[in-house]
Formats: sequence, C-alpha cells, structure tokens
Amino acid sequence: MDADLSTARRYTAFEDVQGLMIASAQAALGIHLLRAAGLVTGGTAGTALILSYVFHWNFSVVFFAMNIPFFGFAWMARGPVFCLKSLATVALVSLLAEALKPLLHVDQIHPAAAAVLFGVSAGVGLLGLFRHSGSLGGVSIVALILQDKTGFRAGWTQLIHDLILFTAAVFLLPPDRVLWSLLGAVILNAVITFNHRRDWYVVT
Repeated sequence: MDADLSTARRYTAFEDVQGLMIASAQAALGIHLLRAAGLVTGGTAGTALILSYVFHWNFSVVFFAMNIPFFGFAWMARGPVFCLKSLATVALVSLLAEALKPLLHVDQIHPAAAAVLFGVSAGVGLLGLFRHSGSLGGVSIVALILQDKTGFRAGWTQLIHDLILFTAAVFLLPPDRVLWSLLGAVILNAVITFNHRRDWYVVT
C-alpha cells in the first residue's frame, strides 16, 4: 500500500546527518572503485574524473571546485536547506574519496567488476541522498532548477549532459573503458529507477 505523505513525519537532525553520511560513504566507495579501473560516470563526478585522468589533477579537488558555482544556484532556487545539504555531501564525498586512496588499495580490478560494483554502491548512495534531500551538486542541481522553472524533466537534462560527456570520453579514453563505463552508468540508473519512489518513503 502506498504511504500517506500527508501523515509522514520529518527526519530529525540526527537522522538526516547519519543518513547523509552513510549515503556519501556509499557514493565515495563507488567512485573509488570506478577510479581504480580508469572508468568514468555521468554528472559532475564524471567530468571531474575525465579531467583528473587527462591532466593528472586530484579528483577530489576538481570535483569540489567544479561544484562551487552551483551552490549559489541551489540557494537561490531551492533554498538554504537544500544548498547546505548539497554542500555538505559534496564536501564529504570529496574527502572520503581522497581518504580511501591510502586506506583501501585496489591494485587490480576488472573493469566489469568495477562498473557493476560502482553502479550498485553509488546507486544506493544516491538513493540515500535523495531520501534526505541531498545531492551531489553540479548538473543535478541545474536539472532540478530547470524542472522547477520550466517543467523540463530533470532526467532529460541529466541525460543530455551525460551524452555529451560520454561522447567526449570516446576521444579521450580507450574504447573498452568507455563501454565498461556505460555499463556502470546503466546499472546506477537502473538502481535508482527501480527503487526511487517518493510514495515508498513514509519519512520526509
């Protein structure tokens, strides 16, 4: 039976904090495995990964820096709570992705395994962020703002960005890495598609 959202209670501050921390850890683990195999993904994280591969830049620094302009948009369009939660989760994912490098050495991983594990881990992480009104910033913020202002579906904005991103990846990465990356993106989106329904969540 669908949950009655009119009677749903709200998360406490502690529930929000622990939920966002767990979700950020899941997302960071997925990115760590993806990076170990030299793969990419969609969204701002995918752009940051490509830049880190091509220019040998630090992924975490690039990922956080790329998101800074979007926090202002989030504040103006969706309010301070969404903005601060997005800022916190982007910062946490950046820090955890960096912290995992010396703590979890992945010297060899088949790209298929990396793609599947990334899709599952990051997909579950994003579900947690959505449930606690957080995001990984960047393109997702723009997509939500466009949807609010114009009615253009957020999923379409994300898809257009990702198509451009993967097209660029074809010219910058080995073909097999691009194909395995696409598998990871498909699994991630499948996890979200099959499991993200607002009427399943009785807490807001």
